[in-house]
Amino acid sequence: MSTPQTEEESAMTAASFAAKARAHETVVGYWIVLDSPVSTERIARVGYDYVALDAQHGLMGYSGWLNGLMAIDAAGAAGIVRVPANNAANIGQALDAGAAGVIVPLVNNAAEAAEAVRAVRYPPHGMRSYGPMRSALRIGPKPADADATVLCLAMIETPEGLENVKEICAVPGLDGVYIGPSDLCLAVGGKFPNDPDVADEFNAALTTIREAADAAGVIAAIHTAGGDIARQRIDEGFTFITVASDLTHLELAAADHLKVARGE
Repeated sequence: MSTPQTEEESAMTAASFAAKARAHETVVGYWIVLDSPVSTERIARVGYDYVALDAQHGLMGYSGWLNGLMAIDAAGAAGIVRVPANNAANIGQALDAGAAGVIVPLVNNAAEAAEAVRAVRYPPHGMRSYGPMRSALRIGPKPADADATVLCLAMIETPEGLENVKEICAVPGLDGVYIGPSDLCLAVGGKFPNDPDVADEFNAALTTIREAADAAGVIAAIHTAGGDIARQRIDEGFTFITVASDLTHLELAAADHLKVARGE
């Protein structure tokens, strides 16, 4: 049975996670698409540095973000949210619910990356509206404290984003770039995610993005399907790696047990 964190412990978790990620120490997280706080809490207790809630493609609404973040906090991990879109309303809601960072999808250029940064930061560095409902318990409530402990990652997953990745990485206040491999594969000409016909182009794109992040001194983050690929990406130099996801792994585990039971 997990013991809920105190407010001070939650704030320390967010601050230490942000500091570790910004220092390019390796952090490994897990991806959640199900609106299931109980299973999310159990996963968060496994030992991952962070747990990410997918509010773009995941099967949850705002109450799912809120309940998921509370479950992650109770387990002692850092909770982050991939927001549905790059707009101040979505980003503000995720942060007010207590997210220690946001992953912003479909960022195509430096101007869009700057919009994301402004939505994450309070004035004078941004335009985040002050209303830290739940987040006041753990990140803040002072704007400067929130700015110091909340990560902003821009997803590179489109042809335009790949073309402009150097400019995106150079945006002041952006903590890093996050690769969505399925969309990036399509962006380099793949007919479907993991299309072997564009493996060379895909791997070249990974290198381009990682090197751009390294040159700018920002986080190079990537999504992976499992621990073996996560280990490979760490060895390649990525420092922020997510393993996906609860629904996929639930299905795989159930199928594996069925095969064993049937002697297949």
